[in-house]
Amino acid sequence: MKIIIVGAGEVGHNLCTTLAAEKHDVTLVEQSQQRCERLDEEQNARIVTGNGSSARQLVDLDVANCDAFLAMTSDDRTNLISCSLAKGLGAKNTIARIHDETYSDNSVINYQLHFGIDLLVNPEAICAVELAKAIRNPGRVAVENFARGQIEVQQQSVAAGSRLVGRKLKDLKLDSRVRVGYVQRDGCTEVANADTTLSEGDIVTLFGHPEALFALREKFDPKKKVELARVVLFGGSETAISLIRLLSNPRFKIRVIEKDAEKCRTLAERFPRITVINGDATSLRLMEEEQIGSADYFVACTKDDEENILTCIQASKLGAKHVQLVINKGDYDELLGMLRSYLSIEVVVSPRSATADFMRRTLSSEKVTNLAEMPDGSGRILELRINHSSPCVGRKVKDIQLPRGCLFVALLHKFKAKVPGADDTILAGDRLVVVVGEGQEKALMETLV
Repeated sequence: MKIIIVGAGEVGHNLCTTLAAEKHDVTLVEQSQQRCERLDEEQNARIVTGNGSSARQLVDLDVANCDAFLAMTSDDRTNLISCSLAKGLGAKNTIARIHDETYSDNSVINYQLHFGIDLLVNPEAICAVELAKAIRNPGRVAVENFARGQIEVQQQSVAAGSRLVGRKLKDLKLDSRVRVGYVQRDGCTEVANADTTLSEGDIVTLFGHPEALFALREKFDPKKKVELARVVLFGGSETAISLIRLLSNPRFKIRVIEKDAEKCRTLAERFPRITVINGDATSLRLMEEEQIGSADYFVACTKDDEENILTCIQASKLGAKHVQLVINKGDYDELLGMLRSYLSIEVVVSPRSATADFMRRTLSSEKVTNLAEMPDGSGRILELRINHSSPCVGRKVKDIQLPRGCLFVALLHKFKAKVPGADDTILAGDRLVVVVGEGQEKALMETLV
């Protein structure tokens, strides 16, 4: 695949390394002559000194014949202009990195549609999804994250006294944003269907919108109480802002510690339900005064890696139950494993690495991706890419006859994802997440791909 990347900062640099290692034909465009000379020695890619938002430069780079154009500079407007020009000049797929939430707000105008860009990516928001997964649902099933946190997978046990016992799925009237994927009973796993009847002790795996899944907990176990989670964030960064949005449910009590007084005022105005503290979490005295040891989650997400590491160590020693860390630079890549194992830091995320992983999946030409194995090898959870020649294109979900033991659990269309309804139409370019019973993959491929 021919790929052009504009911007050789932390994200663009790492992305170039990752994609070049996978044998893609990568061209990296960077304005700094000095940085280009250094990159030319270490990268297995074509390095070009130039302006990625210049139409003449893009023509010289033969952008019309590139498969993917990725604008990854730290300036949103440069990225939007570059991608818009590249699309106008014939680039097949354009992806722009953005930070400012203005460009993801479609209430007045859809910026992505207006500029003709295929995808807008926010590295900090991708990181926030990874952090939020463990906070929103500690018992979350270990399934590859998809749809940027819009769809999650959870397991619930059917408790004694639940009104679900003895009832068929088709009679339950569950939230339309939720789908029962499979049921485990007496050591056996069965892909769910409309006639599946739930019994006490069943372990049910559900797919759906995070908040809709949470609302179902009481139906599975009426006696289970909702516990408040105390979350402390160090730094009012973009990652923190994205995380606050993802933890909007009142069950999360959020405190933000931020050194900059102006940032504190802005956060307090935007999110009146959270507590904002103007202070420095590297101060052990402040950490003790704020009783960080009693926090359920401590997340260090400033732009300063050294401060993040230091505060995580302090929070862990003070007794915080779960500690999470954001690393911005590549300097600490080799230490990430040590940070997890020796310093009791449970989750370590990096905007550059998270973006590279996301891009690798997005740009993959594989028609089928294995997301997870079902228990006891009884099947798999697959993500299928639907192309123009797929037999299901243009058909509604209710008109597609899936093989027995197969079930749609998620439909991804460009930037949005949902649990598919009967009247949803499958379009070229969509991705389908399907639970597939053992021995049914070939039949499924013939039906969908």
